[in-house]
Amino acid sequence: MTGEGGRLVPMRLQRFLARSGVASRRGSENLMTAGRVRVNGVVVTELGSRVDPATDVVEVDGRRVVPAAEAAYVVLNKPAGYLTTMSDPYGRPCVAELVAGVGEPGLFPVGRLDMDTTGILLFTTDGDAGQRLLHPSHHVAKHYVALVEGRPGEDALGRIRSGIELDDGPCQPAACDLLAPDGPEARAVAPAGVPRGTSVVGLELREGRKHQAKRMLAAVGHEVVALHRDRFGPLSLDGLAEGSWRRLGAAERSALLDSIREGR
Repeated sequence: MTGEGGRLVPMRLQRFLARSGVASRRGSENLMTAGRVRVNGVVVTELGSRVDPATDVVEVDGRRVVPAAEAAYVVLNKPAGYLTTMSDPYGRPCVAELVAGVGEPGLFPVGRLDMDTTGILLFTTDGDAGQRLLHPSHHVAKHYVALVEGRPGEDALGRIRSGIELDDGPCQPAACDLLAPDGPEARAVAPAGVPRGTSVVGLELREGRKHQAKRMLAAVGHEVVALHRDRFGPLSLDGLAEGSWRRLGAAERSALLDSIREGR
C-alpha cells in the first residue's frame, strides 16, 4: 500500500516479501518460519511482524530485498482453456502465461474463473486490496453473461432474484435477466449466433462461491453451456482482445478501490 506521494507505508513482512517478488504470500511465510528472513540484522519468524520500507532493511538468505514502489493492477481478457493459477504441477495451461509480459514480481489473480469460463480477470501485487475485493462484506459486484439450455421464465428468474438455496447454503438475491440474442453481450458466449434451444442470461453476483453462476442457473433448471464475465466491480474489458491484458489507468484504480469501501 502506498501513502501520500507514493511512499510505501508500513506493512506485514510477508506482504513486503511478496511485493518484492521473493515468493508468494504463502511462500514468504514459509521463508519466515524457516528463519531465512532478517529485518535490520535480526531473524524474524513471527508472521504478524510489520516493516517500514522507508527505514527497515530486509534480507532473505543474506540478500537485501526491495519492493516495487507502487502496486500493479492489470486486467486480462481470459480465454477458455486456462487455469486461474500462476503455476500448475501437472503442466496445464495457466493464466500466468498470458500475463508474463507484465513483468511485475508478486502478481496474482484476484479470485478465479473456471477453466472453461472467459472474460475479465483482475491481477494485482497488492495482497490487502485483493483480499478486500473478495471479502463478502464488501459485496463487489461481478456480472456474468451465460448461454443456457432452454429459456428461463419469470418464475426461474424470480427465484434467482429472491435468493435461492444451494447445497452449501442460501445465496444472496442476484439481479438476473434475459438478454437479447443478437446483442453485443450475447456475442461473448455465442459468437456464431445463439443456437436453437438456448438463450442468454445476464447475472450479477456479489458473492464468490465456487461455480456459483453455473450452480444457480442449474438449480432453476437451466444448465450453463458457456459463461463469460464482462464486469468486475467498476471495471470492464473495454474492447480488450481475448488473451490480452492492460494495466489499469489512474481513474480505474481509484474507482476499483472506492468500490471496496462503497460495495459497488
